[in-house]
Amino acid sequence: MIQEKTNTDSQTATNKNVPVIEIKDLYKSFGKNEVLKGINLSVNKGENLVILGRSGSGKSITIKCLVGLVVADKGEIKVFDTDITKIDTNELNEIRIRIGFLFQNAALYDSMSVRENLGFTLKRHVKGLSPKELELEIREVLENVGLADAIDKMPSELSGGMRKRIGLARTLILKPEIVLYDEPTTGLDTITSREISELLLDIQKKNKTTSIIITHDMACAKHTSDRLMILKDGVIHAEGSYEELEKSDDEWVRSFFS
Repeated sequence: MIQEKTNTDSQTATNKNVPVIEIKDLYKSFGKNEVLKGINLSVNKGENLVILGRSGSGKSITIKCLVGLVVADKGEIKVFDTDITKIDTNELNEIRIRIGFLFQNAALYDSMSVRENLGFTLKRHVKGLSPKELELEIREVLENVGLADAIDKMPSELSGGMRKRIGLARTLILKPEIVLYDEPTTGLDTITSREISELLLDIQKKNKTTSIIITHDMACAKHTSDRLMILKDGVIHAEGSYEELEKSDDEWVRSFFS
């Protein structure tokens, strides 16, 4: 296993002793298929961690375990200093409200307009908002993702990049402290992928979010990461900055960058 020193920006360095996510010895199997074989990682407050790995390496399973969508077989998963493997459903739901999750397909409700999609999420979790307050929250988050004019559109009227942005808006409307991105640029053209990557950075800076980004897109990884981890055979095989891993002595690690 390669362990390489990480170079981070000043914000991350300031928060280096404030991990908001800590995973220790995480194991998960599906029948005889051992997917995770002892994952260990931590993410600092305000940091963007990118996780790379071949298909089936367990990247998405790792973050699904992190929010309890998949139950781990063994291990410790601390979020905001609470081990989510040892709490009940009500406590888990309180933590989930503080975490945003952007799925690959944006997961919008096709029968609802953009306004309705965002309003449904907000009303479900925030009680007592007046219609005016609800509208202001919706318009603000759409401004943040650059799609204020799409408020009355249906998902079928949106391009792939727009759907990603609306999915992100729905994630951000609850003002999460942690955001988990599962392949945020998959299926998008190069220019739109770059725009989404820029948006992820803007969100980190504006909202001071902590993020884990699962991606195959090396341009996205380079642009958004404070630190990279690469999964191989169910464990973290390499860790470091983009520049460090790109120059790694490990040929398999370098293959991601070629």
